[in-house]
Amino acid sequence: MTEFGITFDYRCPFARNAAEHVLTALEAGAPWDVHFVPFSLGQAHVEDGQTDIWDRPDDDSGLLALQVGVVVRDTADAATFRAVHRALFALRHDRGQSLKDRALLTEVLVEHGVDAGAVFEAIDDGRALKTVKAEHEASVRDHDVWGVPTFIVGDEAAFVRLMDRPADDVELATQSVARVLTLLAEAPTLNEFKHTSIPR
Repeated sequence: MTEFGITFDYRCPFARNAAEHVLTALEAGAPWDVHFVPFSLGQAHVEDGQTDIWDRPDDDSGLLALQVGVVVRDTADAATFRAVHRALFALRHDRGQSLKDRALLTEVLVEHGVDAGAVFEAIDDGRALKTVKAEHEASVRDHDVWGVPTFIVGDEAAFVRLMDRPADDVELATQSVARVLTLLAEAPTLNEFKHTSIPR
């Protein structure tokens, strides 16, 4: 079974694209063991000398949802997490709504059968933030991660921008992710490959 990690912050549309490819393939039975790694874009953009976002979480527009996702990841079954993960991306990118609104986040949780009270208890007592901070900092320390989505396989890590969404196309989703994993494993010297234009 192939093991890899993928970083996410629900604010990023490219993190949403990559997550949907991974989720669609997993839901169809792809033989992958995936660790979904929280990465705070808010913290990544803190300037030298500024206070870390961990010490002022209410100032960040994405950190509350990131904590919600991590609590569900760590307490619910895999299928429930995958559904909530999709829904949190959809809340921001399909519905255009706030990731800071507890009422909206609660709706997402309840819709997928998650005890919202227990999730927010883990957030309010600081456990969730501690986990997000630890995993974010580990990805920076161990893999020099600076953004989302970053795929991590063993000691290799690469920021990858997939421009499409798979919808229900399992073959597309599986091939897209498999291609990324192959490049990570077999082409470590390929540092940048970027099309000069985007097909419209």
